[in-house]
Amino acid sequence: MTIRAFFEEQAEACTALGSPFTGRLLTLLAQKLAPDTAVGERILNWQGDASNRGDSVPLRLTGALHALVLQGKSPALIAAYPPNAVDDATLWQAVHSALTAHNDQLQDWLDSPPQTNEVRRAAALMPAMLSLQTMFNLPLVISELGASAGLNLNWDRFELTLEGQKFGTPNATVQLAPDWSGPLPPQIAPQVIDKAGCDINPLDPVRDALRLRAYIWPDQTDRMQRTEAAIAIAQQQNAPVARMDAEDWLKSRLSTRHHGAVHVVYHTVAWQYFPQATQNACEAALQQAGAAATAEAPLAHIGMEADGQGDGAGLTAQIWPGGQKYNLGRADFHGRWVNWRGVG
Repeated sequence: MTIRAFFEEQAEACTALGSPFTGRLLTLLAQKLAPDTAVGERILNWQGDASNRGDSVPLRLTGALHALVLQGKSPALIAAYPPNAVDDATLWQAVHSALTAHNDQLQDWLDSPPQTNEVRRAAALMPAMLSLQTMFNLPLVISELGASAGLNLNWDRFELTLEGQKFGTPNATVQLAPDWSGPLPPQIAPQVIDKAGCDINPLDPVRDALRLRAYIWPDQTDRMQRTEAAIAIAQQQNAPVARMDAEDWLKSRLSTRHHGAVHVVYHTVAWQYFPQATQNACEAALQQAGAAATAEAPLAHIGMEADGQGDGAGLTAQIWPGGQKYNLGRADFHGRWVNWRGVG
């Protein structure tokens, strides 16, 4: 595929995920981006995999442009971005001017892949966590792979509404209410006694708040509000996210046995970005730790990942002792809906 095709592909994905503005912007970029600016020349001659399965170049650029808007640096872009409505010619003129006027900042943003935490994915995490807490009647120790800024390490501080029933922390500032199908999870208070994560390039919820906000699509104000609320919680909670490869960090994290707690290792739309060697090493570490798990120190591995088996992401679990695998259901990549089967 060509660079332009990658922009068109990402445009379709953004539109399907509820951001018609970002889809429209990416379509314009696919059609009109030219080597008449340094940014355009670099992108059109990108060295590497520019697709959303590789370097995610289209989202690098849209995030960089949105950052200019959030910083108030480009009046023309601000006037062309939601909640304002302009025609394609006006939007493109604003974008093209920004490509020239803010070349240095845009180039810096192109150097790094998109990073954010989709907070609504916690709508699938929380039912899994509460089910494990109930299964063993033990509190939780949680370890997230690919945690970015660690926003979803604080899922226990969110409130989830399903079919009129409330789960999680009452009256939390982060409110989740996905379209839900399936049995309801246990209605118990989350008990998390230890939490930590790792990321190859972790973001700091204070220093990198702009980056977290910029990758939220401009016409999705509800996502922005949830993300800002989750950033505020993360700034207060300060759950540690180590700058480490998943393999090394997980081996270290699993080396401590947590008697009297369920150790839950989890990841959401992150596993696919790990090199195959890292995936294999993480699997081996989990299997080794699982073999030593007991009813007093159980281990679980929860995944929410693309699997090509249907809409959205597959929700999976493996639980030790025993190593039983479960198909928990499926969820939208942005947590807008959850089709839950549960454990058992």
